[in-house]
Amino acid sequence: MQKMGVKADKYTFATMLSLCSWELLDYGRHVHSVVIKSGILGWTSVVNSLITMYFKCGCAVDACKVFEEAEEGSTCDYVTYNAMIDGFAREERSEDAFLMFRDMQKGCFGPTEVTFVSVMSSCSCLRAGCQAQAQAIKMGLIGCVAVNNAMLTMYSGFGDVYEVRDIFERMEERDVVSWNIMVSTLLQENLEEEAILSYLKMRRERIEPDEYTYGSLLFATDSLQVVEMIHSLLCKSGFGKIEVLNVLVSAYCRHRKMKSAFQIFSAVPYKNLISWNSIISGFLMNGHPLHGLEQFSALLRAQIKPNAYSLSLVLSICSSMSAMSHGKQIHGYILRYGFSSEVSLGNSLVTMYAKCGSLDGALRVFDAMVERDTISWNAIISAYAQHGRGKEAVSCFEAMQTTPGIRPDQATFTSVLSACSHAGLVDDGASIFYTMIKVYGILPSVDHLSCLVDLLGRSGYLDEAETVIKDGYFGAHSNMYWSMFSACAAHGNLKLGRAVARLILERDNDNPSVYVLLSNICAAAGQWEEAANLRDMIREFGTTKQPGCSWIRT
Repeated sequence: MQKMGVKADKYTFATMLSLCSWELLDYGRHVHSVVIKSGILGWTSVVNSLITMYFKCGCAVDACKVFEEAEEGSTCDYVTYNAMIDGFAREERSEDAFLMFRDMQKGCFGPTEVTFVSVMSSCSCLRAGCQAQAQAIKMGLIGCVAVNNAMLTMYSGFGDVYEVRDIFERMEERDVVSWNIMVSTLLQENLEEEAILSYLKMRRERIEPDEYTYGSLLFATDSLQVVEMIHSLLCKSGFGKIEVLNVLVSAYCRHRKMKSAFQIFSAVPYKNLISWNSIISGFLMNGHPLHGLEQFSALLRAQIKPNAYSLSLVLSICSSMSAMSHGKQIHGYILRYGFSSEVSLGNSLVTMYAKCGSLDGALRVFDAMVERDTISWNAIISAYAQHGRGKEAVSCFEAMQTTPGIRPDQATFTSVLSACSHAGLVDDGASIFYTMIKVYGILPSVDHLSCLVDLLGRSGYLDEAETVIKDGYFGAHSNMYWSMFSACAAHGNLKLGRAVARLILERDNDNPSVYVLLSNICAAAGQWEEAANLRDMIREFGTTKQPGCSWIRT
């Protein structure tokens, strides 16, 4: 156009700027400089396009600078303010959006439907949202579907299902967005049955569901019957959008219906990365790691590049199979294709090497990590615990406490207390348990109390372990009883062993393992007749010891 000598006008520049996105930011800046040189920066339409372009490219500072210059030059109109409000809303800067909304009115520009939609749908302050709602009603915009949908979105964000219901029921006109907000609000408040009824009512009113409707229901439902109902409806309507099919695969995986999940996955003609991640995750979650590994190989053969989540899934598969050779291959892939800076993958590698029996490999990965988070420290402490290195686990925990920006969590204390338990570090374990409560304000969970009982019991402090069980925050739990029962067996305490066995049997009277362990305690104490009686009871159960096996690939 320029080569032909045709002069660009405000419409040309506005159109060119509207085409710019993050990838074309440099081109957008070039157009901005040409606009300045051409002397048409005073055109409001060009200013509005510049503001929209900069927000779209994630450059809010530049957008604000353009707005300030336009404001000084009095070249703003209501579209300019709407562009700023919408930009702040998309950046999740709701306070700035509301301040701009107020400035707009001070500048004698009346808010429009677009203004209210941006302000209310992004509002994080209920009081400010109510003010905007009142003004919209005062201006007679209550009949506008888009404005009403923004109100629904706002109250849904605040978790006010009653207000959402009230506005929804009073709406004279509803579109698919209105119904989607209603359904998703009910689902987020765990009102699944009511959400299904709303969906059915939506169909009766001849509003066609979209991918968001189906996705919300499939993602949130705990009912296999609902999943199968939606699957049937999708088949009848021929609705085959990849986003919905991916969620359907995940829903079947969640309900342990891998055959159905794989059938749907296999029928998808153009699979994306989310499709592959969904089926790999499903196989891992449902105890079929080999199938998950096969699908990861198929993903690579399909020339789809895995992301960090894909790689973390396959590392979890390697961990579950103790398949270190495969894990090393994935480690090589991570280094080769520039994923080594991903903290989540570093954490997964530490866990993989530890579970495959290579503590040295876990330590090498941990030491090489440029950035670490709480999960990184938890992984290496857990690695030490798994390998019986209690003192090193405690030292690592102490180093974690002195690391800026890192705070131990519940999982940290579970790992380090477990390490103390297996290493018999009673004093360290007791001190760490005290630190957890007094310093970090973490209330002991069942896992923490079980570890403490196990620690005390293994070291022969049976009375103290019994006190922990009696004084437990959550009441006695079967894990604690079993830890105590094992300690009674290890230290030959028949009296306490009988009492604990009775308590376990009250909860699980069909468990023959109780009789086996109690029989061993009786035999060790010389109570041969009682031991024989217990063995007879075991035979009545028809229980035989299953042979064990170990599978570690190197």
